[in-house]
Amino acid sequence: MNTAPPLDPTRCPLCGAANQCAMEIERLTGQTQEPCWCVNATFTPELLASLPQAAQNRACICAKCAAIGAKSLV
Repeated sequence: MNTAPPLDPTRCPLCGAANQCAMEIERLTGQTQEPCWCVNATFTPELLASLPQAAQNRACICAKCAAIGAKSLV
């Protein structure tokens, strides 16, 4: 039986780096956070489609992967 490792919502599902998700930090610490960096980020449909099914709507893409995805459209 092939099972995927548990999803870590603090890590980018594409590269595994810390995603710096303010909403997740607030959930984990109980400390109010400033709005997340992703509020002003561009996530292309192609980038979102590249996420593993288990991570969709459950883990944030990091800023580096978001930037790479946006540049691929230029």
